[in-house]
Amino acid sequence: MTIQSDRCRVFHELHASGCFVIPNPWDVGSARALVSLGFKAVATTSSGFAWSTGRPDHGVPLDGMLAHCRAIAAGVDVPVSADFEGGFAIEPEDVAVNVAAATTTGIAGLSIEDSTGDAGEPLYKRALAIARIRAARQAIDASGTPVLLTGRSEGFIAGRPDLKETIARLIAYAEAGAECLHAPGLQRREDIAEVVRAVAPRPVNVLVWSGFTTVRELEDLGVRRISVGGALARAAWTGFLRAAKDIAQQGTFTALGESITGPEMNRLFR
Repeated sequence: MTIQSDRCRVFHELHASGCFVIPNPWDVGSARALVSLGFKAVATTSSGFAWSTGRPDHGVPLDGMLAHCRAIAAGVDVPVSADFEGGFAIEPEDVAVNVAAATTTGIAGLSIEDSTGDAGEPLYKRALAIARIRAARQAIDASGTPVLLTGRSEGFIAGRPDLKETIARLIAYAEAGAECLHAPGLQRREDIAEVVRAVAPRPVNVLVWSGFTTVRELEDLGVRRISVGGALARAAWTGFLRAAKDIAQQGTFTALGESITGPEMNRLFR
């Protein structure tokens, strides 16, 4: 059994019962720090990684994302799921090619979203979105790697917060081969519960970016997986910018004294 197949097995087992948090590092150092805290899996964040390279979200090209996935997967000893955006293509056959490339990076899972980036038409037509998930599924199956596929419906963060349409899409993505379902942007307990019921027994991922819920509350709703997207990266940037602005605007260094010490940082990576 290869390292990748073993991690895929572990990743599938994590989704089988209970509820787990899969935090989102933006580089190898943040990934290792999260693993040191006991998290059993991590997931990349397209926004967090993009910001670390001086680009906006969705501004990293395919080759850069594949290299990033490879680096994170090689840098930790837990399963890594890739935020693979929209598959870096529109047509299903092109999505399949790119997903096949992603399966060679050592990841244990990946997600495909249905947002277009076009404010006027923010989601792919349902038929095309389903075909894109099906193409990703076929590419994974053909790769011989049991990479776990997550189907994402982005309506609630793309300007189309329609629960009925979101659920219809998630059900269709499950039928097309998605093994986990994700509708980022959901906050209301009743909406989350309705999604969980609608796609059961498939596991549901919920994105948490603020204090609107807790792990216990989501577990009670039947949620299996919780991610934080770019929120941890934003938290890190918040501390960095606060300290830098103190220096640039006030001429003070107070915030630097509130930081974790160098020896503590070194201990994270021993």
